[in-house]
Amino acid sequence: MNRMGIKLAVGACVLLGAMTYLAFAGARQAHVYHLTVDQFLSDSEYRAQRVRLCGTVEGKHFSSSPALLAASFVLKGASVELPVQYHGMIPGMFQAGRDVVIEGQLNAQGVFVADVMMTKCASKYESAGHGPMDKPDGSDAATKLGKAS
Repeated sequence: MNRMGIKLAVGACVLLGAMTYLAFAGARQAHVYHLTVDQFLSDSEYRAQRVRLCGTVEGKHFSSSPALLAASFVLKGASVELPVQYHGMIPGMFQAGRDVVIEGQLNAQGVFVADVMMTKCASKYESAGHGPMDKPDGSDAATKLGKAS
């Protein structure tokens, strides 16, 4: 092998190594657990990690300022509550009593500092009093399909 071939082989190895490192580091950073508030507070393993939590926004300590891109609230689980400080774009449907998914990390003071927030509203996609497959006349789509054949 001549000098040019050796240089190309070394360059290819360095490039492959750099790409492998970047892929591994990106995948590790993108991996985020999705937990309920109760699961998060009951297991100390998650407290030093970036996690995604779901719960209900409690109304008693609710403060939202879309102009300042900040909100302060308590996220309620089944049996526990967690204070949250959020910094970022506030979703239009964000309000007390709404289910939300937040992403961030617990700080030293025991406050969850979030930088990602999404509101959940499954009822928006269902008609009132009916599931997604129900028809207003009381029959469901599967029954109608069975009769058609």
